[in-house]
Amino acid sequence: MLSRTADHLFWLSRYIERAENTARMLDIAYQTSLQPQSAEESEQSWRSLVSISELNSLYNAKYARIDSRSVMDFMVADENNLSSIYNCLRAARENARAVRGALTTEVWETMNQTWLEFRRLLREGLLARDPSALFEWVKYRSHLSRGVTVGTMLQDEAFHFIRIGSFLERADNTARLLDVKFYRQEQSQGGDDAARDFYYWSAVLRSVSGFEIYRKVYSNVIQPEKVAELLILRQDMPRSMSHCITRMLANLKRVANPQSGETLRRVGRLEAELAFARIDEIQAGGLHPFLDGFLAEVADLGASISRDFLVPST
Repeated sequence: MLSRTADHLFWLSRYIERAENTARMLDIAYQTSLQPQSAEESEQSWRSLVSISELNSLYNAKYARIDSRSVMDFMVADENNLSSIYNCLRAARENARAVRGALTTEVWETMNQTWLEFRRLLREGLLARDPSALFEWVKYRSHLSRGVTVGTMLQDEAFHFIRIGSFLERADNTARLLDVKFYRQEQSQGGDDAARDFYYWSAVLRSVSGFEIYRKVYSNVIQPEKVAELLILRQDMPRSMSHCITRMLANLKRVANPQSGETLRRVGRLEAELAFARIDEIQAGGLHPFLDGFLAEVADLGASISRDFLVPST
């Protein structure tokens, strides 16, 4: 497969996954903002989301203050923010258009319709009227895109590059989703009360479709360390960091080339570290530093995959 074609396939799946996970993070922040809290706590919650997304400088250049409406506009509809849902869905559609010959008709039509429908929903004011409904719609369209891809595409190199992009992006965003809380906790120095923590972690679990899974696996009240274990270490949890790295490695093996040995070794090492880690050991070193280190490693792996298989980044 041409490296340029692989590049488009890799990034179209990353952008769709990024749009979904941005919607998940925003939905947590929005649902949490509906709970009783001070103005300072509300501002810190939204600030942590922008910080974890590494968009502080871009946000501060446009907005004078942190508030829910500004952050949601910035993260959803801002055309100057390359990580906004608007730009992610547009970029996914443009990458799909560039490689229509490598996609089934169903995949292309799903990507195209998602972009057109999203613009219509923004014009009709759904973000201002009902943010949660818009976030649910973005998640649903991502699920639809993924289902159509798995259900209609030949499982050849094109399919594997799409899956590599999806799992890499999902691993990154699951870590960020968790880190939003731990960043906030670090900044507030443990000021959250037990009731607020319960509602927050419930929102986290629901945002990753993990609330029922948590109840089934742990059969007890929601505890932050158990939520972290579920989303970091559980191989059977579809959105866990461990599951994503394992699936990414499996797909990388299917497209391996003579120069990808080092990348495969590093992904395999990361898979082994997650497979044999224990949540108490991670907590002893600090969850926030652990997640920071994981995010750095995933970013490095993305650059390595780009170098080994895709169009070299400038």
